[in-house]
Amino acid sequence: MGLHWGAGPLQALLPEEQWSRIQSVQVDPNEPTAEQDALNFLNGQSGEAMASIPARYFYRLRRRKLRALMEQGLDIRYGKRLQNIQYSADGKHATAIFEDGSSIVARIIVGADGARSTTRRVLLGPSRGEVRRLPYCATFVQAQYSAERARYLRQFHPLYIAGINPAGYFSFLGLHDATDRERPETWTFFFYISWHSSLQEQRETAGWGNAQRLAQVKKFAKTYTDPWKSAFEWLPDDQQVWYMGLSDFDPRDPSHRWDNHGGRVTLAGDAAHAMTYQRGQGLNHSITDAANLVEAVRRIVSGEATQADAIKEYEDEMIARAGSEVGLSTVNTAMLHDWHKVLQSPVMTSGMQRSTEIKAN
Repeated sequence: MGLHWGAGPLQALLPEEQWSRIQSVQVDPNEPTAEQDALNFLNGQSGEAMASIPARYFYRLRRRKLRALMEQGLDIRYGKRLQNIQYSADGKHATAIFEDGSSIVARIIVGADGARSTTRRVLLGPSRGEVRRLPYCATFVQAQYSAERARYLRQFHPLYIAGINPAGYFSFLGLHDATDRERPETWTFFFYISWHSSLQEQRETAGWGNAQRLAQVKKFAKTYTDPWKSAFEWLPDDQQVWYMGLSDFDPRDPSHRWDNHGGRVTLAGDAAHAMTYQRGQGLNHSITDAANLVEAVRRIVSGEATQADAIKEYEDEMIARAGSEVGLSTVNTAMLHDWHKVLQSPVMTSGMQRSTEIKAN
């Protein structure tokens, strides 16, 4: 996951000792995060440099390791699946009811359960709480190579590089794990190709197996130059891939406004604002949600604000900020897959700035 402008809020959330170990959860813990770096975009067919997007302290974090770092000292109970939420008559509590019959009573329930959030569907209903499917999809790969091939792929950039193919494809290649610096054959690379795909086409290919998905994306990769051409060409025929359609959820839509029951339930992260990933904003907004929610809870506990007012203020700011990014990221995705509009896309014109900063400029 990419963390850049959200690094400040994350640092504020973590005890100093935990933040001091942020380097250990990066894809390459041996490579200190550069104060000034850039995400380079290449023409996927010719290899010509198209743009270099400045990035200050662009952390590339492994999800599993980041979760392990942040969960220390917390009471976490895995394996629970939310079924429903009930609210006390006195307006003070909410009860999360799980599929296994257990329940937890709390002053506030925060649904931070991802883009396919069950909490969101409980609050809005199964129809209004669904993400909006978009006419774009992608196939992802994680793979290891021989030491020689691994060193070759990494020479294009030690951590990440993006490619835009005039044929209508967008691609990314990055490092997923390089814990052992001296053994390139143990490095894992993460890469994908995304493309425009109508919802009808997505339905028609819904039953495809791994072999068909791999053959399809390897065919797309033949139109590429390196590093993507070789990265895909070198994959074995039984390589596992992950295919998924793109989607979004804009909390600014009036039909998406949930009842927070006097501040007793709210949403955060992808559950509140699922967005496409080609502008690398999701984690940064999710961490900002967490920081702002902590501040809201502090105001409640200190008596500075009522729970209803504090959570409403949190939601109003979050919906405006992250909702703006949902819209901008979806526009960005569409433009990156249209060769005639690529250079006008938000990531090309404004880089990875917050959407609110883009509007202010």
